[in-house]
Amino acid sequence: MTLQTAIPCMIFRGGTSKGPYFRSSDLPRDVETRDKVLLAAMGSPDPRQIDGIGGADTLTSKVAIVGPSERPDADIDYLFAQVSVDKPIVDTAPSCGNMLSAVAPFAIETGMVRAQDGETHVVIYNVNTQSRIEAVIRTPGRMVQYDGEARIDGVPGTAAPIRLNFMDIVGSKTGSLLPTGNTIDVIDGVETTLIDVAVPMMMVRAADLGKTGFETPAELDADRAFFARLEALRREAGLRMGLGDVADMVIPKVAILAAPRAGGAIAARYFVPHKTHAAMAVTGGLCISSCSVLKGSVADGLSRAPAGDDREILIEHPAGLFDVALVTRGEGANMEVVSGGAIRTARRIMSGEIFVPGAIWSKQRVAEAA
Repeated sequence: MTLQTAIPCMIFRGGTSKGPYFRSSDLPRDVETRDKVLLAAMGSPDPRQIDGIGGADTLTSKVAIVGPSERPDADIDYLFAQVSVDKPIVDTAPSCGNMLSAVAPFAIETGMVRAQDGETHVVIYNVNTQSRIEAVIRTPGRMVQYDGEARIDGVPGTAAPIRLNFMDIVGSKTGSLLPTGNTIDVIDGVETTLIDVAVPMMMVRAADLGKTGFETPAELDADRAFFARLEALRREAGLRMGLGDVADMVIPKVAILAAPRAGGAIAARYFVPHKTHAAMAVTGGLCISSCSVLKGSVADGLSRAPAGDDREILIEHPAGLFDVALVTRGEGANMEVVSGGAIRTARRIMSGEIFVPGAIWSKQRVAEAA
């Protein structure tokens, strides 16, 4: 008889995403085995993820792996894993800023970080992007506060605000703001801006692909010819950005842009990349806001971003508005992105153990082998 293996975890809603959070020490060290465990935990590959805890959606098939950091400039390490719903793929190339929202609360709840009375600052090292983020958490009485007045579009109700201050965000995967050196690259007759701030992305004017930029996610997802063309452009963009063959990768991400209609700086539809995001990713929002102030980019002429180097950028998305505090210096190809900040919320949903088949990973066998 093969027993199941119990693995401690917590489930959090982080921003507009949701998934299990694991301590790195509770998962296999071997990457191949770890990925098999994550696939089993989420119930992939299966469109319903019926045999796991995945929510049959890319936004709810995400995993956070957290552990104490050995770096002198960080408190904890965070590795994000995007688990494919219908394919046996675990992608750790990108990051997720929404899941990041709950990393500091998870670290505090599990004792990895000691909370301060009133407010706790946690410096997170994002292993995916090799960058640091400061999370500011409300902790009255040295306990994480989840209730509060902050509201983010795409999530019902209100919760305590979590401030994320992103550092070292330029060139997350490519090493530069504009990997090709150009503010505009033409791919198959379509003008694009290939930019890397927090996540590498391909930006395209919605009108250049026959869209308004205000379609609902359902309307865009139903247009498979549109997605086929977008994917062809994305794969070429990946090659030009130095990312290689991105057919089985979720980066570069893609956004189509339009002039705002609701008082924002720019309107965007963000793709993950084979489905339309129901709201806006945090890393995607940082990249889109940077593009919105980049002179000569595809956003130039569409954007209504305020003037100045330190400004608030509002991105209109399917669920409402996404707010970015953006600090830049310079213009055009010489623009520097100094920092980006966002307000998110999180909630602890469940704490316990998840079970995976012992045939995939048996802690007992590992202990005996040691």
